Amino acid sequence: MGWHQTQLKLPPFRRGFHLITSHVLHAIPELSSVKVGLLHVFIQHTSASLSINENADPDVPRDLEASFNAIAPEDFPYVHTCEGPDDMPAHVKSSLLGSSITIPINSGRLCLGTWQGIFLCEHRNHGGPRSLVLTIQGDFDRGSSKATDS
Repeated sequence: MGWHQTQLKLPPFRRGFHLITSHVLHAIPELSSVKVGLLHVFIQHTSASLSINENADPDVPRDLEASFNAIAPEDFPYVHTCEGPDDMPAHVKSSLLGSSITIPINSGRLCLGTWQGIFLCEHRNHGGPRSLVLTIQGDFDRGSSKATDS
């Protein structure tokens, strides 16, 4: 059983739901040497979140954004307003979706379903770069020197 951890800095994305599966996979080439394990993805921000959702139809991210805007509208009488009208709704949305996801790994691949992808949910109008911590725990191929034994 071994561990591998790396940090991924994503470029700024506009407000909305953005498929980042390829960004994550590119950052963890060690994944290919994992026989069985888990990938934990954690976002180090409170105004953006992560989700696993449909990656095929571009209407899904648009509908998700519209739905979350209805759930946490900017014109609600929030008390925390010092960082702009999109900040407190971003915290609400982030709390609903969460700051991490965990995906099983089998034979060097993420066990995502056919239509599933990893999404960055950017809840701010100008959120800036976002940092993710990617942690793999698993049974690494014995020939791999990319993991540390625990």
